Parts: sequence; C-alpha cells; structure tokens
Amino acid sequence: MKTTSSSAAYPAPAKGTIVVGAHPWVYAATQPGHDITPVLPQIFADMSYAGFDGIELMASALRPDSAVEQIAALSQEYKLPIIGASFGAAMWDRQQHVGVMADAEMVISRLARLGGRTLGLTVGAVERSGKILKTPEQLDAQAELLGKILARSAVHGIVPNLHNHTFEVENNLHDLKGTLDRLPDVKLGPDLNWLLRGGVDPAAFLRQFGPKIVFLHLRDQKKDGRWSEALGEGDMDYGAIAAALREIHFHGDAVIELAHERNFTLTRPLRESLKISCDFARKILA
Repeated sequence: MKTTSSSAAYPAPAKGTIVVGAHPWVYAATQPGHDITPVLPQIFADMSYAGFDGIELMASALRPDSAVEQIAALSQEYKLPIIGASFGAAMWDRQQHVGVMADAEMVISRLARLGGRTLGLTVGAVERSGKILKTPEQLDAQAELLGKILARSAVHGIVPNLHNHTFEVENNLHDLKGTLDRLPDVKLGPDLNWLLRGGVDPAAFLRQFGPKIVFLHLRDQKKDGRWSEALGEGDMDYGAIAAALREIHFHGDAVIELAHERNFTLTRPLRESLKISCDFARKILA
C-alpha cells in the first residue's frame, strides 16, 4: 500500500485535463555534481511563484537521509505537491543491476512517502562503432531491470514512464523500439525537444504512440537549434504539438524542463522564465 508523508499528495489528472509541472534541471545544471539539495528552497519558491501545479524531482534530491523531511516541509510551505521523480542509470549493463536496483528501491520508497505517483526512467546510453546502438544482449539486460523497477513501482502506486534523450530515438528509434519489443506495456513520457533534436517530429511521435503516452517534458528551441530562455520563446511548432495532443486525447502531466546552452547568459531571473513558460503551456495546451 502506498504511504505518504505530511506533504500534499499529487492527484492523478482528471480525464481530459493536462496538469502543468516543472523539473529543476535548469538549476541542477549550475550546481556542483548537479546536486540541487542546497538550492531546494529557492527551487520551490520560484516554482510556486511561477504558478505550477507540482514539481518533478531529480532522484539525486531523494538520496540524502534528510530528504523526505526537507522536501515534505517545502512542499507544504509552498503548496507545491510532488508529481514524481526522474531516475536514470546504465540499465543495459548487467554488472550494475544490483546497485541500480537498490538505488531505485530507495528512490521509489521515498518518493511514495512524499505522495509522488510518477517515475521518469532513463536507461543510459552506450557507444558502439561510433553510434549509440545497443546490442540485443544489452537491450535484454535493460528490459530485465526495467521490468523489476516497474514491478517495484507498482507496489507503491507509482506509474513509471520511459523518458527519452536523443539516443533512444535516433537510428529509427532503435533503442526505444528495442525496449518496447521486450516490454510492450510500458508507458512513455517523451521529451518533445529531445525528440526534435533526435530527428523525430514530436507531433508525429505523439500520434504514433498516443495510447502509451502518460507524461510529457516540454522545452523550446530557436531555429538555429539553441534552446530558448523560456518555453514559447523559441520556434518549435507547439501549435502542431497541441493539435496532436488533442487528437490522442492526452490527459496527464506536462512538465517543463528548461535548459540553457553552456555559454548562455540569463536576461531575467529564472523564476520569471518559469512563469512565462507555465503561462504559455497553460495557454497552448488548454
């Protein structure tokens, strides 16, 4: 049975609705070791100011012994429920399975105590012959571990989804198809910008896999391929994306994950870009 702490539980989206959340990668990118623990109060304050319905944590934020208590307190203070968490590992490497599974069990149990109900899974890349292509044996190992994580998540009422970067969808969806061939019932949580950067039309992907999609990551980029400062300030065709979402009757979580190029200089506080992004998402996805 799923247990929760004193933080607000995040309700499942009602049929026909899209809830808008945020992921803290843009903060992690500037922190040593991508550790957001020291800046969690700022993250919660900024995301609450921006008007989000909830926050998707990074798994690293759940690893400190004091994580549940600290995050629960911030969740209550800012009335910002925990949607879920993102979790990634080299799942294709069988030699790492024991350690990855132990870490996943800890993250899942702590996430459940916080009322989270989603887990975005990244399976890890491997380079072979100059291309990021996994062997059938590596895909077998990847699916085996994913299956265990899915089963453990179900015990806590958490719904996992496959989150993509570019390597899962390049080379005619080699990695993603390899996983789906082995785990046909797994849900998807595509990152629409990584799809575009991987050479895949986001709207077409949504139509192809519509029934399996329960989660979205949103970002934007300019025509030159560089990320825009906020969602809605780039040139991605979010009109076409919104139309595709309506066609597939999507109802789920749409989580904004801002990212900026390494040499990018902010023109405004992050909280303002988050607010612009949240407002745009609510408008375009209404």
